[in-house]
Amino acid sequence: MQEQTKIDYGPLASLIGTWTGDKGLDVAPEPDGSEENPYFETITFTAAGDVTNAESQILSVVHYRQIVQRKSDQQIFHDQTGYWLWDAKESIIMQSIVIPRAVCVLAGANYREQKNTEGQLIIKVSASIDNQSWGILQSPFMQQKARTNSFKHQVEVGNGRLFYAETTMLDIYGKVFEHTDTNTLTLC
Repeated sequence: MQEQTKIDYGPLASLIGTWTGDKGLDVAPEPDGSEENPYFETITFTAAGDVTNAESQILSVVHYRQIVQRKSDQQIFHDQTGYWLWDAKESIIMQSIVIPRAVCVLAGANYREQKNTEGQLIIKVSASIDNQSWGILQSPFMQQKARTNSFKHQVEVGNGRLFYAETTMLDIYGKVFEHTDTNTLTLC
């Protein structure tokens, strides 16, 4: 690992810090339709240095942990950890996700700087079950009962504000369901 001050985190530099938000909405599948869960959360992004792969690829790494609690009962219903990675040479951004339901996702995309109307950076990644580069790995039970077919994640960050929208396409309860999560957070 290199000295932290010399690492190019590219668009990931804007994520580093602790973010909190209480405007979250989770739309999740149920056997008879869907349920909406308003939530609050904390996401902590920590600079983790860089790694070199096969002596030729250098990735800048940001570790994150996301703790999501229902507003209705304050109970944690989602605890996720993973990494955001930046390949400056190839302009590739990646998110590796580990969800404690026996599902792992490696989402990615070629990055081209974009900003929204408020001047915030827009970061987008995606993965699908049939994509060789950006894929989804899940246990046999999940493949049979609650298969994740695709994942899309858009983050808009800057000026002390972070908005995200995630869409996960699930094959569950005998139907295809669009599971969504959105929230707006502020930097602590």
